[in-house]
Amino acid sequence: MTGYWEREGLLERILAALAAAGKNVDALTVEDLAEADHFHGGGKPATDRLARRAAFSPGTRVLDVGGGLGGPARTLAVEHGCHVTVVDLTESYVRTGRALTERLELSDRVTHRVGDALALDVPPGSFDAVWTQNSGMNIANKERLYAGFARALRPGGRLVTQEPMAGPVQPIVYPVMWARDATASFLRSPDEMRTVMERSGFRVQVWDDLTEVPGPAMTQASAPRLIMGDALDAIVAAQQRNRAERRIVMIQAVLERLP
Repeated sequence: MTGYWEREGLLERILAALAAAGKNVDALTVEDLAEADHFHGGGKPATDRLARRAAFSPGTRVLDVGGGLGGPARTLAVEHGCHVTVVDLTESYVRTGRALTERLELSDRVTHRVGDALALDVPPGSFDAVWTQNSGMNIANKERLYAGFARALRPGGRLVTQEPMAGPVQPIVYPVMWARDATASFLRSPDEMRTVMERSGFRVQVWDDLTEVPGPAMTQASAPRLIMGDALDAIVAAQQRNRAERRIVMIQAVLERLP
């Protein structure tokens, strides 16, 4: 699946797009980068909403699983005082994310490394929060995924998640952002996902359906456009139908790891 996501020259494309949009690429801020480094549904506004629901305290140790280019991680570091470890399976995203973090002089608060969400190489109980936005759609074994999240968290730690899930109308319309067809897409309904999470040792604190909340407009500097290119047009059209017809629903949730 990494072949679907890998992109070379991402850093150069991002910086060129930001420069064309009038940003000073030699003095970038988290806000300057937001359009280009939040590669998930809802962009930075969705990250901001989820972070408010999580109510992080300064110094919170966060494991960002599937953190891509690192936009959410840098946001959590700068705006909420968190220390964030980003893990992503796609090497080009990790390289690009690390370079952007260095540009913003945030390497003391945000680190990036290649890793598999199903085999997290972290000590048990070493994080206060696991953060994940739109990262589990290609993963069939949800039980193993959430068991790994629980293992990474200390008792009382929180799982903070945003995830597309299967709506009441099926099947979904392809292509979607994460898959050209059904062979690489593994969505479950909100009820099924909630059951998996609870059986993995979590208790739900927040469970919000944001399907009808509009996302930011796409521009040439938007992360989806920079990564997906011309393929994005068909994806957006399918996405609009999937959400309008409730084939896909978008859930944000905060859960507590039980002792």
